[in-house]
Amino acid sequence: MILIPIKTPILHPCDDLAAILLKHGNIQPGDIIAISSKAVATTEGRMINLNMIRPTIEAQEWVARCGGSPKFRQAVLDETKRLNGRVLPGCPQAMLTELKPNGFPKGVLLAANAGLDESNVQEGFCIGWPEEPVTSIRRLRRELEQSLMTKKTNKTKRNSSSSFSSSSSSIGLLITDSTCHPRRHGVTAQALVVSGFDPLRSLMGSKDLYGRQLRMTQEAVADQLATAANMLMGNAGESVPAVIIRNHGIPLTDFEGWVPGIDPKDDLFHDL
Repeated sequence: MILIPIKTPILHPCDDLAAILLKHGNIQPGDIIAISSKAVATTEGRMINLNMIRPTIEAQEWVARCGGSPKFRQAVLDETKRLNGRVLPGCPQAMLTELKPNGFPKGVLLAANAGLDESNVQEGFCIGWPEEPVTSIRRLRRELEQSLMTKKTNKTKRNSSSSFSSSSSSIGLLITDSTCHPRRHGVTAQALVVSGFDPLRSLMGSKDLYGRQLRMTQEAVADQLATAANMLMGNAGESVPAVIIRNHGIPLTDFEGWVPGIDPKDDLFHDL
């Protein structure tokens, strides 16, 4: 598997993200593209102006528990409500939120600060996920595939012996966000939504080295790709909003949507 970073200029609201990715990255049919949720949200103008927020008493209480500014803590409370969630007991630096966005298929999604971040956005603002991530990834995949199709069609016209079908322009996409894990230092990444491949691969029924059948193992394919890509994206000033994943051996499918979660009662970590 090959991972190729796409380094771009600083992104702004109303930028054509698909055109920027195609200009700065040699995207090819069959590739899977991992894209930062903050990059997508930035081009969609999803920045929240903290100067327009009036903190409540609850926000002030969260400042005492977790630090940060009252306006940012209020933004987290507002975003948690928008995502049909609740705030769990916090940590010294963040509010742990349990979210169930509209259309989320199963279980819940855990995120620090409801996905909001004050880094990589101009002073006085914070930024979260795209407002409708499934809509965003569907649109972006369509735009990228249409461009690849046009490029392939033009090449075919110059070489009439070449064969071409619309499926030959297919790619996969995932929108990622950094995340933490219980009892572990540092951030990795998770996939929020996926388009064009299955985010999970069941190994139940497969045999191990000694012939024993696996009973519950599933590979978190999308999350593994998100973390691999995050090694190149970074979390500071790298200006790498996307990574091309090539020679991955992952079948492209019709799957499109949120990566499903787990109900709290079924979660391995629910008693922590």
